[in-house]
Amino acid sequence: MVSIKKFQVTYDCADPVRVGRFWCEVLGYVPPAAPEGFDTWDEFDRAQAPEDRGSWFAASDPTGVGPRLYFQRVPEGKVVKNRVHLDVRVGTGLVGEERLAVLEAECARLVALGAVRGKLLLADEENESCQNMQDVEGNEFCLD
Repeated sequence: MVSIKKFQVTYDCADPVRVGRFWCEVLGYVPPAAPEGFDTWDEFDRAQAPEDRGSWFAASDPTGVGPRLYFQRVPEGKVVKNRVHLDVRVGTGLVGEERLAVLEAECARLVALGAVRGKLLLADEENESCQNMQDVEGNEFCLD
């Protein structure tokens, strides 16, 4: 019998704090509490060696249902399309114009946060409409 395991999704990025805070806004996630001995993450970060400051960020679903997201700084830039991406499920159960309106409203909110609008894929015989997007560092995701 297979047991269900918790997992996290890890992003390689240039600016983990910026990307992580973007995804907190998108998903309603929160960063963990500051490490023991520090009042804030900024205070903790200032105590690190200069090369380690801002090298990672974590975000969690405050309800405990969704996976933890972890953002880590890497030296190389993004060069190809993601092989794995998140689908942000804002239109679940909606069809037609109602679904398109919800996708558009969420797209506008995320563009204001720094996301980039991609191609709108309209419904066909098999799939409902979805909106392709990119986060603040160009990582692809979909509004579904």
